[in-house]
Order: sequence, then C-alpha cells, then structure tokens
Amino acid sequence: MYDLPFLDLPPLRRAGGTVRLPGSKSISNRVLLLAALSAGRTVVRDLLDSDDTRVMLQALQALGCTLQRLDSTTVVVSGLGGRLPVRQAALFLGNAGTAMRPLTAVLALLAAREGGAFELRGVARMHERPIGDLVEALRQLGAGVAYLGQEGNPPLRVHGPAALKLAAPIRVRGDVSSQFLTALLLALPLVAQAQPITVEVAGELISKPYVEMTLKLLARFGVAVQRDGWQRFTIPAGARYVTPGEVHVEGDASAASYFIAAAALAASDQPVTIEGVGLASIQGDVAFADAARAMGATVEGEANRLHVRRGAWPLRALELDCNAIPDAAMTLAMLALYADGPSTLRGIGSWRVKETDRIAAMAAELRRLGATVEEGADWLRVHPLPADGWRAAALRTYDDHRMAMCGSLAAFNPARQPVRILDPKCVAKTFPDYFETLWQVVEADPADIPVICIDGPSASGKGTLAAALARRLGYHVLDSGALYRLVGLAAMRAGVPTDAAALQDEAVQARLGELARTLPVRFADGRIWLGQEDVTAALRSEEAGAAASRVSAVPAVRTALLALQRAFRRLPGLVADGRDMGTVVFPDAALKVFLTASARARAERRHEQLRARNEHASIESLLAELEARDARDRARSVAPLVAAEDALALDNTHQSVDESVATVLGWWAQRRPFGA
Repeated sequence: MYDLPFLDLPPLRRAGGTVRLPGSKSISNRVLLLAALSAGRTVVRDLLDSDDTRVMLQALQALGCTLQRLDSTTVVVSGLGGRLPVRQAALFLGNAGTAMRPLTAVLALLAAREGGAFELRGVARMHERPIGDLVEALRQLGAGVAYLGQEGNPPLRVHGPAALKLAAPIRVRGDVSSQFLTALLLALPLVAQAQPITVEVAGELISKPYVEMTLKLLARFGVAVQRDGWQRFTIPAGARYVTPGEVHVEGDASAASYFIAAAALAASDQPVTIEGVGLASIQGDVAFADAARAMGATVEGEANRLHVRRGAWPLRALELDCNAIPDAAMTLAMLALYADGPSTLRGIGSWRVKETDRIAAMAAELRRLGATVEEGADWLRVHPLPADGWRAAALRTYDDHRMAMCGSLAAFNPARQPVRILDPKCVAKTFPDYFETLWQVVEADPADIPVICIDGPSASGKGTLAAALARRLGYHVLDSGALYRLVGLAAMRAGVPTDAAALQDEAVQARLGELARTLPVRFADGRIWLGQEDVTAALRSEEAGAAASRVSAVPAVRTALLALQRAFRRLPGLVADGRDMGTVVFPDAALKVFLTASARARAERRHEQLRARNEHASIESLLAELEARDARDRARSVAPLVAAEDALALDNTHQSVDESVATVLGWWAQRRPFGA
C-alpha cells in the first residue's frame, strides 16, 4: 500500500489482463458479526484485509470473541452464541459504517437483555454521519442509547438492562441509509426467541440490494426473514444463529467497477478479466456491469468472473436512477467525462452522508479536471470533456477511498494529461493494494512514465538518495551499479569464468550476455533480490565487486543490461541510480541529478558504513582509494564519470539525506504541472 502524501499517475493508454479482487467490505463485516453471534467455529475465507474490517475484528475481540488468524484473508471466529461475556467496553470503529451501525444495534439489545454499558466512537467524519434514525428505532424497543456528542450522530453509549418492547412493529426510516434497517435485521434475531418481531420501513428504502445481501447472509446463518415487499420484514420466533462452518467472501463488486471502467476506456488486444465477482454475485453493485454495457462497454460474465472490453467509443451518455448502486455510481460519474453527451445520475442522495459529501466532492474534482458539472440534492449531471478540454489536476480525496479510486480513471484522458491523487493511502479503508493492482492491468507509453536519474561519484550517496526518493514518490527504484555485481555473482554461481583471459573468448562473452539478459532481479525495501534469494549482503563481497568490474567491460553484457535497465521503466515511475542512466539509458528522463560531495566527506561516510558492518579501514586509505577511483572513472572510455548536460548539480557535503531529498523533490515539483 502507498503511504504517500500524493501519487502521480502518468497518462494511461491500454488495459488488459487479469485482476483478483479483494473481499467485499459489506459482506466481510456482516459475516464477521454473524459468526461472532453464532455458537461454534466459523472459518471465514477471502476476508477483506482493510481498515474497516480491522476495526470490526478489534471490536469483536474487545467483546470477548476469540479470533484466530490463519493468514491475511482467513480468520477462524469462535462465536459467542448470542451472549455477552464482556459487559463493558469502549470501541473505536474508525469511519466504518458497516461496523458502527450494526454493533450499535447488537450491543443495545444485548445490553438491554443482559446488562452492561458500551461506548462506540469513530473518527471525526464518523461523528458527522447520521445515526439518529437507528437510535430512534432502538429507543422504540426500549433500549438505552445516549448521545455523547451531537444529537443524531455518534459517539454513543448503549446501556442496560431494560425491558424490551417487542410486540409492536418497529418503524425505521429507509430513505437516508439502508444500514439502519440492516443493523436491526442483524440484531433482532438475538431477542426473537419468544415471539416474531416485525420491522416496518418508513419512506422509500434506498440501496435495496444491500438489504437483499443482508437477508441472504442471515439465511446462511440459519435465520430466514420473511419480507413483504420492501416495507415490512419479520424475524421468526425462535430465531437462532447457527454457523455454516465455513464462509467464502465474494470479491468486492464496488471495487470491480474501477476495472470494468478501465476496460471500457482503454482499447487493448485482450480483455480485463475480473475474478472474485460475477453473474452469481449477491452484491447489488454487480449491476454496475449493466450500466457500463449501456454506456457501450462489452461485458461478458460467468458465475465468479467478468470479462470486459472497450466497445462503443466515445461512450454513450447515460441517464440512470442509481438508488440501487450508490457506491459504484461514483464510477459512472468519471465515465461520463468520456461520453458523447451529458450524463445524469439520480437517486444518489445517500452520497451526502457517506465518508464525505460525495456529490459536492465529485462535482468539485470533476471541475478541477475541466468539466462542467451541475448538482442537486440527490442528482449529478456531468458534461463530457473534449480532447482539448482536459487539465492536469491534483485531485483531492477527502479521506474517502472511493474518491481516490475513481480519480485514477482520469489518467485515461485523451489529452494525455497527468493526474495527481492526493492522500492515496485512504484506499486502505477497503482496497489497500488498489494502485498496485491497477498497475497489473494498465499500460502507459514508456515515454510518458516519469524517470528521475541520480548520478555521481562513488560513495556520494546515490543509492541512498534514489531509494529515499522512490519511497516518497511511490516509484520503482533501479540500482544500476548492482546489476553488474549481480552478473558477476551469477557468473560465479554458474561456473562461468570472468578472468581476463577467459573474457577474450567469444563463447564466454555470449554466455555472460545471456546471464545478463535473463537476470531475475528486483529491488524492494532497500534489498536486492536474485530470483527468490536476498543477495544484498553477497553483493558487498570483494569477489563480487571484482567480478563486476571485469564483466562490465564485456559489450554483450552492456547491451543486455541496457535492455534490462529500460524495462525497469514501469508504472507509476522510476528513480534510476547509476553512471550512464541520464546519458545513455534514459536520455529523456524528466529530471537528472548529479550528486557530488568532497572526497573527504565521502571517505568519512564510507568509514561509517564499514564500521556499522564491523569492517575496518582508515579514513586516509579510503580517501586515497576514492580519489584514485574518481580519476579512473573520469578517464574511462565507456560510461565515464561525467554529468549529463541537462543535469542539476547537488553538492551534499554538508547535507543530510532528508535535506537532499527535499532539494530534489523541490526541483521535481517545479517540473510537474501540479504546482508545489
């Protein structure tokens, strides 16, 4: 997951390949709660691993539920059998409505029956989101619920015991959030042992597919709710949660919308195949596929898989009541920018009370891209952008995961304008690896993928600076100097000689070139990997260094590594450290930095590095060695030590790494179209 203040997306051109979706947030948190309320063990597989599920798991543990993590997506829940072993707890639920609303109802009813007191809090935005209609319904039942802050919003305190009034129907509004009804449906089976309990919905129920999902999951856990249209729901007498033993969580249909949209926008020789959700899904947002078809996308499906290609182009304008797909409808607002006329999305009043006011936020960010947008209390009209109307934009995300994921679709704009996503880490709420997953199925033209090159003399800190910049920008990193050491190491392990006499043999040169061409190298978290082996330490050996020096003079090796180095130019960008990065490998790099420091400062740094590894050498000997190395490198006929003509010089003799990073990021900001 990217933990960055911003992430720059270059122009995206194509989409194709296969993506596996994370588990549905809505199903994950419902299943976790149902498993916790049942007696016995439930194995939950393909569980979403995100902020929202994390707060639910933490809350269940605080309430006395035993959880066993088998891996990141599998949890064994030992249920409480509808009882409360803990009678007092303070729960923090972040901004997870799928945790706050159901837990409020469950704890209010259990506390009324068994006694106890529980506080439920969240982040500031959660304390702005409505819960008053649910509280009113619980008070109708006789449950004790008190506001700890603003009336109508969390935080809350639920307490008991209390005499519950279960004979009369419970009325709850359905036109603000379907989660109020879902919360009651999940909680009421706990107190329906003696008689049936009826819930009546006041007003038009929104997001009906989410309620349908709740009913299907209740049935999986042994409670069959009777439904009279969408206005009256009856929990049978004697209801009791029974574990099904094992539950597989479907992939997130709302998350599927971004990849359906990417395929609809970007022509490719192959479709985007989305695994984990399909035609048999119990999630309402799978209907987004029908809306995408209406706009022109080609969508085919199986029970647990979708295949999507671009069809009509430009996309067809759409007018749609989105009441049933409120989350996925946000993606339609982005697709509307690419349509042949204005598109109108209606029935989206619930956007106003989500993680942010999504109608206002979406309108503001689409305008930032250059679009004309009209908005009302529960509708949005988006006018398409002509090819020359797009603007480079830094899109705000409002700490809303869906704003960030929707914003990424602007990178397909035909004007090839780059897009910046501010606070991209907010996707952790439901899809922590969203951007990494996106890179698996989209492509950009190599010339559009930004590269920063770092060159300079030995021990100037090129590698340290490059790695730090890559972390700050979310880019890949290339340590080109390590590649020659890797070839030398691979040669030693393969039994290929690298002594001066052997290197005169054309067959040996060809073998070394083949080793270089197929080098299975990757750089990650400051480590260097050769295949599945971490060879960071092995590359520091004198033997590897000497072999690297010899093989670097072999033309076949240099040719092979040139292609390999250029292949590191991958989305979303690259920071390349090495001698000829800015002159030979990436002459079109957007920024080139020539890093220098006095020979003595470099000798002192090298001395500290050696001491940290329990290796010893005098500063004076290191100084002499570095000065001799500089002279050799400047005199080399191949890849001499010389700054690219358009490189910016940075003397870091008296700078810390953080100061050097800040300097380069300042230069980078001046070259990007987003401002500081």
